[in-house]
Amino acid sequence: MTELQGAGPEAPPLIPAMSRRKYTLKDLPEEERPRERLYKYGPQALKTSELLAILIRTGSEEETALQLAERLLKKYDGNLRRMAQENEKQLAEGIKGLGPSKAAQILAAFELGRRLAAYTEDEKVQIKSASDVARLMMPWMRDLVKETLYVLCLDTKNYLIKYRRIFEGSLNASVIHPREIFRFALEESAASIILVHNHPSGDPAPSADDISSTRQIVQAGKILDIPVLDHVIIGDGTFVSMKERGLI
Repeated sequence: MTELQGAGPEAPPLIPAMSRRKYTLKDLPEEERPRERLYKYGPQALKTSELLAILIRTGSEEETALQLAERLLKKYDGNLRRMAQENEKQLAEGIKGLGPSKAAQILAAFELGRRLAAYTEDEKVQIKSASDVARLMMPWMRDLVKETLYVLCLDTKNYLIKYRRIFEGSLNASVIHPREIFRFALEESAASIILVHNHPSGDPAPSADDISSTRQIVQAGKILDIPVLDHVIIGDGTFVSMKERGLI
């Protein structure tokens, strides 16, 4: 009986190695490709997953960009605000094929949306009411996951000079000190200031600490002759003016 000889190292493999490539949106039928649908019907006709797929561009070795986008949305239960609060590593975590580079593209789109919402054609922004403050600051402050205090410096006609983040954390009078606020105001030669901070819970109702801290800052402003015109608290699509509430 003839002994079967095994294939030597130079023998060709029985099954050719499969080439590996990333799936792209071109692998979809033309009528299902998000970019082509955008050209034909406009961006407003696309589902959220299709818009994300255009940003992601290429898929993984197993999925198209559209399938990656659908998995990303599922990770956040379709909540775009939660998604926008993440950094690039958190966004890509658990989603094979979605690396930091693609995640950064998505975060850049979120930031463009915030800037568009806050955009004004006027070179100088005049603050006439708490609504003007909310219109300027809410687009990104509503998504912050920590309480963050901003100070707006105004000139004698209430035009905005500059604003800056001063503090991050709960507004407790024992933690935040007026000198940090008024150092910034003095640097910018502000005639007056407005305080703005957010409540990540979405409820803008002032807390006892908010009220006591604000009153301490107001008193410091009187001494320095830099009045605090208002303290606006940003919630989820809503806001509260402490001045309008009669709290300062």
